[in-house]
Amino acid sequence: MQKLLFILNESPYGTEKAFNALRFAINLIEEHPKEVEVKVFCFSDSVLSGLAGQAPNDGSNVQQTLEVLTGLGAEVKLCTSCTKARGITHLPLVKGVVLGTLDDVSEWTLWADKVINF
Repeated sequence: MQKLLFILNESPYGTEKAFNALRFAINLIEEHPKEVEVKVFCFSDSVLSGLAGQAPNDGSNVQQTLEVLTGLGAEVKLCTSCTKARGITHLPLVKGVVLGTLDDVSEWTLWADKVINF
């Protein structure tokens, strides 16, 4: 079983980096369900990806992509310090997404066979 940690830093709608990371993770799980285990940790503006109630006018919907990913069993955490800095700590999150700490991402980094940064 290949253990993959995705670390996201970019805003969900400023570029397509967050969306591409999430759909890449979904593809890996769907194409190799018995071969990969995926975790996603969001830093900086990527923590906005985990907010519930997203309704982009067109293009990618990061909330829906996260819902698919967590539905496939991936763990997703948002940096608590980053959510506090942006004043969003108490806002509702996408189902399956939780707050995490630097301790969590450190532990996940040691767990992972590969760390992929977006």
